[in-house]
Amino acid sequence: MPIRVFLADDHAVVRDGLRLLLETKGDITVVGEASDGRKTVKQVQKLSPDVVIMDISMPELNGIEATQQICKACPDTRIIILSIHATTEHTARSLKAGAKGYLLKESAGQEVVDAVRTLHSGQQYLSRQIADTVVEFSIFKKDGTLGINPIDSLSAREREVLQLVVEGKTSAEIAKTLHLSPKTVETYRSRLMKKLGTHEITSLVKFAIEHGLTPLK
Repeated sequence: MPIRVFLADDHAVVRDGLRLLLETKGDITVVGEASDGRKTVKQVQKLSPDVVIMDISMPELNGIEATQQICKACPDTRIIILSIHATTEHTARSLKAGAKGYLLKESAGQEVVDAVRTLHSGQQYLSRQIADTVVEFSIFKKDGTLGINPIDSLSAREREVLQLVVEGKTSAEIAKTLHLSPKTVETYRSRLMKKLGTHEITSLVKFAIEHGLTPLK
């Protein structure tokens, strides 16, 4: 039986390229695809693929948050992050969320195929370019003491609200998407701004882009 793969990336050309690459292999089939994290979670729950190839910077719900939700809902589905982000922070957050593989887009090719097969066999896979830099999940300051990443101060719901806010959604639109009341959304919005020490939307946008919460447009 072929390995069933789902593709999650907001760029159609990337999904098309991955589909073409994977489906030339006799042991892999692509069973679905999505352009944002929220659709990805819904479709993966419906299709139960063996492996998901997930971008980080996607609209509506970024790949790290989508990974966390999928790992809770579909524990048998294994996730490979395929991203432009090569930092320890992005790698660590992805693995903490439950991803079992991390690849850089610049290495996409046969390594993607190898990663899919490796994850399906029950093992983990890290891109050759970053494997040597991922020693542990903690992020340290220059003096060697443990540093606190500001993204970790936000709850999963606050990160969802933050992403939708910086993508220009109104409180009413966010409430509809997350099945909350507008008042509750405003509470989350106020709380996350306080935690991040800002009330300026431009600062929130910069923060979200730097931490891979939303695509750079």
